Amino acid sequence: MSQDQKRLNKYISDSGFCSRREADKLIEKGRVTINGKVPELGTKVSVGDKVCVNGHVIKEVAKNKSDRIYIAYNKPVGITCTTESHVRGNIVDAIGHKKRIFPIGRLDKPSEGLIFLTSDGDIVNKILRAENAHDKEYIVSVDKPISERFVERMSKGVPILGTITKPCVVTVQGKFSFKIILTQGLNRQIRRMCEYLGYEVQTLKRSRIMSVELGNLKVGEWRYLSDKELAEINGAVAGSSKTAINTAQPKEKTDNTESDFRGKVDTTKLTFTAKKKVSGTSNKKRNKLTLKK
Repeated sequence: MSQDQKRLNKYISDSGFCSRREADKLIEKGRVTINGKVPELGTKVSVGDKVCVNGHVIKEVAKNKSDRIYIAYNKPVGITCTTESHVRGNIVDAIGHKKRIFPIGRLDKPSEGLIFLTSDGDIVNKILRAENAHDKEYIVSVDKPISERFVERMSKGVPILGTITKPCVVTVQGKFSFKIILTQGLNRQIRRMCEYLGYEVQTLKRSRIMSVELGNLKVGEWRYLSDKELAEINGAVAGSSKTAINTAQPKEKTDNTESDFRGKVDTTKLTFTAKKKVSGTSNKKRNKLTLKK
Protein backbone atom coordinates (compact mmCIF):
# COMPACT_ATOMS: atom_id res chain seq x y z
CA MET A 1 0.00 0.00 0.00
CA SER A 2 1.33 3.41 -0.96
CA GLN A 3 2.14 5.97 1.76
CA ASP A 4 -0.50 8.18 0.16
CA GLN A 5 -3.15 5.49 0.64
CA LYS A 6 -5.06 4.53 3.76
CA ARG A 7 -7.54 1.76 4.51
CA LEU A 8 -11.10 3.03 4.36
CA ASN A 9 -12.04 2.04 7.91
CA LYS A 10 -8.96 3.79 9.30
CA TYR A 11 -9.62 6.86 7.16
CA ILE A 12 -13.13 7.13 8.64
CA SER A 13 -12.06 6.44 12.23
CA ASP A 14 -9.15 8.89 12.00
CA SER A 15 -11.60 11.57 10.92
CA GLY A 16 -13.36 11.22 14.28
CA PHE A 17 -16.60 9.99 12.75
CA CYS A 18 -16.58 6.65 14.60
CA SER A 19 -14.34 3.79 15.68
CA ARG A 20 -12.72 1.49 13.13
CA ARG A 21 -15.08 -1.34 14.06
CA GLU A 22 -18.13 0.88 13.57
CA ALA A 23 -16.67 2.05 10.25
CA ASP A 24 -16.54 -1.59 9.08
CA LYS A 25 -20.22 -1.97 9.92
CA LEU A 26 -21.09 1.15 7.93
CA ILE A 27 -19.10 -0.14 4.95
CA GLU A 28 -20.82 -3.54 5.12
CA LYS A 29 -24.24 -1.85 5.17
CA GLY A 30 -23.38 0.12 2.02
CA ARG A 31 -23.62 3.48 3.78
CA VAL A 32 -20.14 4.54 2.67
CA THR A 33 -19.08 5.74 -0.80
CA ILE A 34 -15.77 6.66 -2.40
CA ASN A 35 -16.17 9.06 -5.32
CA GLY A 36 -19.84 8.12 -5.52
CA LYS A 37 -19.29 4.34 -5.62
CA VAL A 38 -19.99 1.80 -2.86
CA PRO A 39 -16.67 0.13 -1.86
CA GLU A 40 -15.83 -3.21 -0.26
CA LEU A 41 -14.16 -3.83 3.08
CA GLY A 42 -10.42 -3.29 2.83
CA THR A 43 -10.66 -0.70 0.07
CA LYS A 44 -7.86 1.91 0.09
CA VAL A 45 -8.43 5.66 0.02
CA SER A 46 -6.05 7.76 -2.05
CA VAL A 47 -5.28 11.48 -1.91
CA GLY A 48 -8.08 13.41 -3.58
CA ASP A 49 -10.74 10.71 -3.08
CA LYS A 50 -14.11 11.91 -1.82
CA VAL A 51 -15.36 9.71 1.04
CA CYS A 52 -18.96 10.05 2.23
CA VAL A 53 -20.98 8.38 5.01
CA ASN A 54 -24.72 8.63 4.51
CA GLY A 55 -24.03 11.34 1.94
CA HIS A 56 -21.95 13.47 4.32
CA VAL A 57 -18.35 14.19 3.29
CA ILE A 58 -15.69 12.81 5.65
CA LYS A 59 -12.73 15.15 5.95
CA GLU A 60 -9.22 13.78 6.35
CA VAL A 61 -7.71 14.11 9.81
CA ALA A 62 -4.93 16.59 10.52
CA LYS A 63 -1.62 14.69 10.50
CA ASN A 64 -0.66 15.94 13.98
CA LYS A 65 -4.17 15.11 15.34
CA SER A 66 -4.32 18.57 16.89
CA ASP A 67 -8.08 18.58 16.40
CA ARG A 68 -8.70 15.41 18.44
CA ILE A 69 -10.90 15.44 21.57
CA TYR A 70 -10.20 13.29 24.67
CA ILE A 71 -12.73 13.31 27.50
CA ALA A 72 -13.12 11.71 30.94
CA TYR A 73 -16.79 11.41 31.92
CA ASN A 74 -18.47 10.32 35.15
CA LYS A 75 -21.38 8.45 33.63
CA PRO A 76 -24.58 8.41 35.69
CA VAL A 77 -26.80 5.36 36.08
CA GLY A 78 -29.34 5.22 33.23
CA ILE A 79 -27.08 6.58 30.48
CA THR A 80 -26.45 4.17 27.58
CA CYS A 81 -22.97 3.96 26.02
CA THR A 82 -24.02 4.24 22.40
CA THR A 83 -23.70 6.81 19.62
CA GLU A 84 -27.11 5.87 18.21
CA SER A 85 -29.06 9.14 18.35
CA HIS A 86 -32.46 7.39 18.45
CA VAL A 87 -31.59 5.72 21.78
CA ARG A 88 -33.02 7.78 24.59
CA GLY A 89 -30.39 8.73 27.17
CA ASN A 90 -27.42 7.98 24.88
CA ILE A 91 -24.02 9.07 26.14
CA VAL A 92 -23.32 11.50 23.28
CA ASP A 93 -26.47 13.54 23.95
CA ALA A 94 -25.79 13.42 27.70
CA ILE A 95 -22.42 15.14 27.24
CA GLY A 96 -23.61 17.48 24.49
CA HIS A 97 -20.19 18.21 23.01
CA LYS A 98 -20.21 20.29 19.83
CA LYS A 99 -17.80 17.89 18.09
CA ARG A 100 -18.55 14.30 17.15
CA ILE A 101 -17.25 11.94 19.86
CA PHE A 102 -17.78 8.30 20.79
CA PRO A 103 -17.10 6.18 23.89
CA ILE A 104 -14.04 3.97 24.33
CA GLY A 105 -15.45 0.66 25.48
CA ARG A 106 -18.65 0.56 27.49
CA LEU A 107 -20.14 0.83 30.95
CA ASP A 108 -23.48 -0.87 31.57
CA LYS A 109 -26.61 1.27 31.80
CA PRO A 110 -27.21 0.35 35.49
CA SER A 111 -23.56 1.21 36.31
CA GLU A 112 -21.85 4.55 36.87
CA GLY A 113 -18.36 5.95 36.85
CA LEU A 114 -15.39 6.70 34.64
CA ILE A 115 -15.46 6.25 30.87
CA PHE A 116 -13.40 7.85 28.10
CA LEU A 117 -14.82 9.48 24.98
CA THR A 118 -12.86 10.71 22.00
CA SER A 119 -12.91 11.76 18.37
CA ASP A 120 -9.70 9.75 17.75
CA GLY A 121 -10.69 6.38 16.32
CA ASP A 122 -7.11 5.14 16.31
CA ILE A 123 -6.67 5.31 20.08
CA VAL A 124 -9.97 3.48 20.58
CA ASN A 125 -8.59 0.40 18.84
CA LYS A 126 -5.32 0.58 20.78
CA ILE A 127 -6.99 0.82 24.20
CA LEU A 128 -9.34 -2.08 23.45
CA ARG A 129 -6.52 -4.57 22.80
CA ALA A 130 -6.82 -7.58 25.08
CA GLU A 131 -3.07 -8.13 25.34
CA ASN A 132 -2.40 -4.74 26.88
CA ALA A 133 -4.09 -5.86 30.12
CA HIS A 134 -4.99 -2.33 31.23
CA ASP A 135 -6.24 -2.00 34.81
CA LYS A 136 -9.82 -0.96 35.40
CA GLU A 137 -10.90 -0.45 39.02
CA TYR A 138 -14.48 -0.77 40.31
CA ILE A 139 -16.26 -0.23 43.63
CA VAL A 140 -19.12 -2.70 44.04
CA SER A 141 -21.84 -3.29 46.64
CA VAL A 142 -23.82 -6.54 46.87
CA ASP A 143 -26.98 -7.81 48.54
CA LYS A 144 -25.45 -9.90 51.35
CA PRO A 145 -22.31 -10.02 53.50
CA ILE A 146 -19.09 -10.79 51.67
CA SER A 147 -17.44 -14.07 52.67
CA GLU A 148 -13.82 -15.20 52.43
CA ARG A 149 -14.90 -17.82 49.89
CA PHE A 150 -16.48 -15.12 47.72
CA VAL A 151 -13.27 -13.06 47.69
CA GLU A 152 -11.16 -16.14 46.93
CA ARG A 153 -13.37 -17.35 44.08
CA MET A 154 -13.68 -13.89 42.52
CA SER A 155 -9.91 -13.43 42.70
CA LYS A 156 -9.01 -16.77 41.13
CA GLY A 157 -11.56 -16.68 38.31
CA VAL A 158 -15.19 -17.62 37.70
CA PRO A 159 -16.74 -19.55 34.77
CA ILE A 160 -18.98 -17.21 32.75
CA LEU A 161 -19.80 -16.86 29.06
CA GLY A 162 -17.95 -20.05 28.13
CA THR A 163 -14.63 -19.02 29.68
CA ILE A 164 -12.87 -18.60 33.03
CA THR A 165 -12.32 -14.98 34.04
CA LYS A 166 -8.70 -13.94 34.49
CA PRO A 167 -7.26 -13.72 38.01
CA CYS A 168 -7.92 -10.30 39.53
CA VAL A 169 -7.40 -8.28 42.69
CA VAL A 170 -10.36 -8.16 45.09
CA THR A 171 -10.27 -6.09 48.30
CA VAL A 172 -13.05 -5.96 50.90
CA GLN A 173 -14.22 -2.38 51.52
CA GLY A 174 -17.06 -3.08 53.93
CA LYS A 175 -19.55 -5.76 54.99
CA PHE A 176 -21.40 -5.50 51.67
CA SER A 177 -18.84 -3.81 49.41
CA PHE A 178 -15.55 -4.59 47.70
CA LYS A 179 -13.06 -3.15 45.23
CA ILE A 180 -12.07 -5.17 42.17
CA ILE A 181 -9.35 -4.50 39.59
CA LEU A 182 -9.92 -6.19 36.21
CA THR A 183 -7.84 -6.53 33.07
CA GLN A 184 -10.78 -7.91 31.07
CA GLY A 185 -13.92 -6.41 29.59
CA LEU A 186 -16.40 -9.26 29.21
CA ASN A 187 -20.06 -8.35 28.85
CA ARG A 188 -21.51 -7.51 32.31
CA GLN A 189 -18.50 -9.31 33.77
CA ILE A 190 -18.67 -8.29 37.43
CA ARG A 191 -22.43 -8.77 37.63
CA ARG A 192 -22.16 -12.24 36.05
CA MET A 193 -19.28 -13.22 38.36
CA CYS A 194 -21.30 -12.21 41.41
CA GLU A 195 -24.42 -13.97 40.13
CA TYR A 196 -22.47 -17.19 39.66
CA LEU A 197 -21.46 -17.08 43.33
CA GLY A 198 -25.00 -16.34 44.51
CA TYR A 199 -24.68 -12.58 44.98
CA GLU A 200 -26.57 -9.73 43.33
CA VAL A 201 -24.88 -6.43 42.54
CA GLN A 202 -26.64 -3.42 44.07
CA THR A 203 -24.32 -0.65 42.87
CA LEU A 204 -21.29 -0.65 40.56
CA LYS A 205 -18.96 2.29 39.95
CA ARG A 206 -15.80 2.38 37.86
CA SER A 207 -13.27 4.54 39.69
CA ARG A 208 -10.15 4.21 37.54
CA ILE A 209 -8.97 3.33 34.02
CA MET A 210 -5.22 2.77 33.77
CA SER A 211 -3.65 5.80 35.50
CA VAL A 212 -6.71 8.06 35.17
CA GLU A 213 -8.85 8.26 38.32
CA LEU A 214 -12.39 9.50 38.75
CA GLY A 215 -11.20 11.76 41.57
CA ASN A 216 -13.54 14.63 42.42
CA LEU A 217 -15.40 14.54 39.09
CA LYS A 218 -19.08 14.66 40.02
CA VAL A 219 -21.69 12.33 38.52
CA GLY A 220 -22.76 13.64 35.11
CA GLU A 221 -19.74 15.92 34.74
CA TRP A 222 -16.87 15.58 32.25
CA ARG A 223 -13.43 17.07 31.71
CA TYR A 224 -10.69 16.94 29.09
CA LEU A 225 -7.83 14.54 29.74
CA SER A 226 -4.60 16.34 30.64
CA ASP A 227 -1.47 16.21 28.50
CA LYS A 228 0.17 14.08 31.20
CA GLU A 229 -2.72 11.60 31.24
CA LEU A 230 -2.69 11.37 27.43
CA ALA A 231 1.06 10.79 27.41
CA GLU A 232 0.68 7.95 29.93
CA ILE A 233 -2.17 6.39 27.95
CA ASN A 234 -0.28 6.61 24.66
CA GLY A 235 2.78 5.12 26.33
CA ALA A 236 0.73 2.22 27.69
CA VAL A 237 -0.82 1.39 24.30
CA ALA A 238 2.28 2.02 22.19
CA GLY A 239 2.90 -1.70 21.65
CA SER A 240 -0.65 -2.58 20.63
CA SER A 241 -1.12 -5.04 17.78
CA LYS A 242 -3.63 -4.46 14.98
CA THR A 243 -6.31 -6.88 16.12
CA ALA A 244 -8.92 -5.62 18.54
CA ILE A 245 -10.74 -7.98 20.86
CA ASN A 246 -14.26 -9.07 20.11
CA THR A 247 -16.46 -7.73 22.87
CA ALA A 248 -19.65 -9.20 21.48
CA GLN A 249 -21.63 -11.28 23.97
CA PRO A 250 -21.26 -15.04 23.38
CA LYS A 251 -24.37 -17.21 23.40
CA GLU A 252 -25.21 -18.48 26.86
CA LYS A 253 -25.67 -22.15 27.60
CA THR A 254 -29.08 -23.46 28.58
CA ASP A 255 -27.98 -26.03 31.19
CA ASN A 256 -27.60 -25.18 34.88
CA THR A 257 -24.54 -27.27 35.64
CA GLU A 258 -21.70 -25.64 37.58
CA SER A 259 -19.19 -26.17 34.78
CA ASP A 260 -19.55 -24.04 31.65
CA PHE A 261 -17.20 -26.21 29.61
CA ARG A 262 -17.55 -29.02 27.10
CA GLY A 263 -14.83 -31.40 25.98
CA LYS A 264 -13.54 -30.68 22.47
CA VAL A 265 -11.89 -33.10 20.05
CA ASP A 266 -9.17 -32.07 17.64
CA THR A 267 -10.68 -33.47 14.43
CA THR A 268 -7.37 -33.13 12.58
CA LYS A 269 -6.05 -36.04 14.63
CA LEU A 270 -8.93 -38.47 14.02
CA THR A 271 -8.76 -41.47 11.70
CA PHE A 272 -11.38 -44.02 10.71
CA THR A 273 -10.59 -47.75 10.57
CA ALA A 274 -12.75 -50.70 9.58
CA LYS A 275 -13.26 -53.54 12.07
CA LYS A 276 -14.82 -56.90 11.22
CA LYS A 277 -17.32 -58.40 13.62
CA VAL A 278 -18.56 -62.00 13.37
CA SER A 279 -22.16 -62.58 14.35
CA GLY A 280 -23.35 -66.12 13.79
CA THR A 281 -22.48 -67.12 10.23
CA SER A 282 -22.56 -63.58 8.78
CA ASN A 283 -19.80 -60.97 8.72
CA LYS A 284 -20.63 -57.35 9.50
CA LYS A 285 -18.35 -54.35 9.16
CA ARG A 286 -18.41 -51.61 11.76
CA ASN A 287 -16.64 -48.26 11.54
CA LYS A 288 -14.56 -47.52 14.60
CA LEU A 289 -13.40 -44.04 15.60
CA THR A 290 -9.87 -44.01 16.99
CA LEU A 291 -7.67 -41.14 18.12
CA LYS A 292 -4.23 -41.03 16.54
CA LYS A 293 -1.54 -40.70 19.20
